[in-house]
Amino acid sequence: MYNLEGKTALVTGASKKDGIGRGVALRLAEEGADVIVTGRCISPKNADGWGGIQALVEEIENLGKRGLALAVDISDSVQVEEMVQKSVETFGKIDILVNNAGAPAGNDRVPVVELKEEDWDLVIRVNLKGTFLCCREVARSMIQKKSGGRIINMSSISGKRGKASYAAYSSSKFGIHGFTQSLARELGPYGITVNAICAGLIKTGRITDLGESLAPAHVDNYAFAQEWLKKQVSAYPLGRLGEVSDVANLAAFLASCQAEWITGSLITLDGGNYMG
Repeated sequence: MYNLEGKTALVTGASKKDGIGRGVALRLAEEGADVIVTGRCISPKNADGWGGIQALVEEIENLGKRGLALAVDISDSVQVEEMVQKSVETFGKIDILVNNAGAPAGNDRVPVVELKEEDWDLVIRVNLKGTFLCCREVARSMIQKKSGGRIINMSSISGKRGKASYAAYSSSKFGIHGFTQSLARELGPYGITVNAICAGLIKTGRITDLGESLAPAHVDNYAFAQEWLKKQVSAYPLGRLGEVSDVANLAAFLASCQAEWITGSLITLDGGNYMG
């Protein structure tokens, strides 16, 4: 549907088998792009036996495209600089950046009066600072190559509407929105678009982790998470949670020439849960 032949994409946070990063990376490869994928390590020991980003590269190559796996902590400026340098050395350029890596849901999902400074710092460092660092280095390369580009920041409807016990996460996503729009204005003259996908709940292992992290003390975490998920589904007019493919479809469109006049947009993708 979208011709990305000859393009090179960089997708961060792609180490989960059921994750958004893997889904987006494969969709971009299906559309013709060569794809660099990153994670905290090359071949993690996943419980499901999946081989992480190295296994994902094999899937990309099976689609007839080139792939590259890089272990990167996106909150570390030196590692991000090395990531971009290695990518450009290997593929010559980066045309598409998808900032998908994010801090895991965990101890930060508590009321502000109970929120520890180190938990706040982790979320802001990974979600917001990491997005900034990746955008900065890739934008520098795109400007130098003078070939335009696409930057897609993965966000959330929690960046449009604050929720109790989500202060750190929502703050990081609200920050991404302001950053996305500022960067879109700066990079527009270079033919580079910058947009954010503001997703609702997507069916990945992450939402089970999220539900369990919200469980009160002395309550079975798994049972609480399952009941919590049922309640979430009831809030969606379309009657279901999002699929990874829903996000990948939108990312592929934004990466294509058909979206060349869309920039600075914070696009809601949540089955009608948030309307505003």
